[in-house]
Amino acid sequence: MEASMKKELYIDMLRLRRFEENVRDLFAAGELPGFVHLYIGEEAVAVGACSAIHSDDYITSTHRGHGHVLAKGAQPDKMFAELFAKSTGYNKAKGGSMHLAAPQLGILGANGIVGGGIPLATGAAMTAKLTNSGRVALCFFGDGASAQGTFHESVNIAASYNLPCVYICENNLYAGGVKQNFDGEYVNEGMDYPRKLKDVADRAAAYGIPGVIVNGNDVEAVHDAVKAATDRARAGEGPTLIECKTYKWRTHFEGEPDSYRPPEEVARWKELCPVHCFGQKLAQENVLSEQDLLDIDQQVNKEMQDAIAFARNSPDPTDAQALEDVYA
Repeated sequence: MEASMKKELYIDMLRLRRFEENVRDLFAAGELPGFVHLYIGEEAVAVGACSAIHSDDYITSTHRGHGHVLAKGAQPDKMFAELFAKSTGYNKAKGGSMHLAAPQLGILGANGIVGGGIPLATGAAMTAKLTNSGRVALCFFGDGASAQGTFHESVNIAASYNLPCVYICENNLYAGGVKQNFDGEYVNEGMDYPRKLKDVADRAAAYGIPGVIVNGNDVEAVHDAVKAATDRARAGEGPTLIECKTYKWRTHFEGEPDSYRPPEEVARWKELCPVHCFGQKLAQENVLSEQDLLDIDQQVNKEMQDAIAFARNSPDPTDAQALEDVYA
């Protein structure tokens, strides 16, 4: 991978991290309405995956979607405006955190329904195949969503028709507040979680498609795995299921008591921080100096503060706008 691309991957991951840290603080201060689910700790998945596709390709996301949307090319100012419920947001205050969408960028939307984006990505991939557009659809979802019927039905259709879709499972160890240990044992106050399978990628075998496991904290590994899968999809060879092993640093949603995660577990995963570790790797490779890292951090921080100022100074939607862009 070229040094220039490695630098861009680092900058993009840092942008995701700083965006989410600001969302955390703004929500805690009571400035943002609704609920937010933060992506901190999983930046390598979104950036690695979206860096491997074309600008006109599609993505679908989840309730934890800020990172995917940013990585696909959305601008922080319009994203913050949407979170502030301003008329200048991507969806004019109608999408909010869990339903951010920008079809003009190939972003078919975050989705508050668990597994809700999986059939949408499959449909987009069907469109790409029928129109021979050469596009690919990336579908992000969590390990919990792999137990939904939408997952199985969609992957079955995609496999049967060799659709150009890449299913990316972000296995962050928890489905909501229910933990999956990597030995396959589920624990939540004595309740069993309905999946005995250790690796979600093994589900691919049932549909005759490749199942790949990758270190979800390694942005280059994610990029390479997704690039191989999209090349395969564009060649007409059908979908791939990629499972990215990663970890969310925050609880399921902001404001939730962190009563179900061992502190030592959180600390251990924070030591594997995808942003910091990749920055240090680039420093060791002489791609970036320590001063470069500091300068990039300052530039990204300024970008975020400018974006927040734009959102705060944007107008609220009017009553009349409530009836605009409504189709059903």
